[in-house]
Amino acid sequence: MKTPFFASFIIFIIWLSYELSKARRRSAQEQDIYWKREAAANNTRRKSLDGLDYIHIPFDSLPMDIMKEDDAVAEFHQTLHYLAESPIVNFTGYSNTDLKLKYGAPNINLLTRYDQNYTTLVHTLQKWADKLYESGYTAQARQILEFAISTNTDVSGSYRILASIYSREGNRDGIRHLLERAEDLQSANRNVIVRILQEFGP
Repeated sequence: MKTPFFASFIIFIIWLSYELSKARRRSAQEQDIYWKREAAANNTRRKSLDGLDYIHIPFDSLPMDIMKEDDAVAEFHQTLHYLAESPIVNFTGYSNTDLKLKYGAPNINLLTRYDQNYTTLVHTLQKWADKLYESGYTAQARQILEFAISTNTDVSGSYRILASIYSREGNRDGIRHLLERAEDLQSANRNVIVRILQEFGP
């Protein structure tokens, strides 16, 4: 009775050794590809940034007069006005290597700053919308969130609240539009956001 068990054990050890060896080879190949791309990226010359999809904050279409005396809201406004003086670009889904290959290694610090500005923007919009939504200003929160979604934000709370507003309004087309945008996101949060929106029905 021991012989079949021993034979099975030996086969398992051989299979495990093969799989571990294959995984090591794959990891080595991936490392080699990564470092070759990184070397190429670091040697990419500076390119023009004129064609970037710069984001502009539409103050005229945002509810700047609502609760402007509130300290938190005033701070959100101040942050947005500060951001408006700087370039804002959404680079979600791009690695530093991707950015250097596409726009040149000398531009990486600028591009990182533009992306940081974007991150600050969408989180500020989310907190501002939360504040107005919780205070009963649903239509105004919708304005803020619709702008955030138009920039392809991957802040899941923005999709959740806006879908909730649309659901309350009976706006099924609005929810479908959100789902379509979410499915096109180049973000690690994509699947989470899609699942959130699917909870609101077809």
